[in-house]
Amino acid sequence: MSDRKYRQRGYQDEPRPREPPREKRAPELRAPGRPLQDAAGPRTPKLMASHEVFRCSRCGNRLPLPVESESRCDRCGTDIHSCLHCTSFDTSARWECSHPQITGRVSPKDARNDCVFFVPRTTVERQTGTPGQAAPNTARQAFDDLFK
Repeated sequence: MSDRKYRQRGYQDEPRPREPPREKRAPELRAPGRPLQDAAGPRTPKLMASHEVFRCSRCGNRLPLPVESESRCDRCGTDIHSCLHCTSFDTSARWECSHPQITGRVSPKDARNDCVFFVPRTTVERQTGTPGQAAPNTARQAFDDLFK
């Protein structure tokens, strides 16, 4: 590597010494029978655990699966079997539904309906806390736990 920062012509027009061509190394030989990766596949970094969750689109309350046709959200009272909670709900699509076999607009979108194409919209969330540990009861207890 040259000691100059810029290698363009015109900048410090001094002849510079040619670098010798680099030699290619032979590929590293592996012991016979040694696999390139584990039987389970390539090693991945340790990632947080994740789980699939179904939440109310109005209040964010966690809801149980499977969804029954008469079910309502415990917190806000919104009907769960509605277009608002469906995977196919898309405000930019025709009749606000991206399912190809839908024949007409369903209105209102937050009211209960008996659509046969209903699939609850789930999201994958990462598990950020430790599963066996309960949250501290009070802010004072959490503060005291910092200095134990």
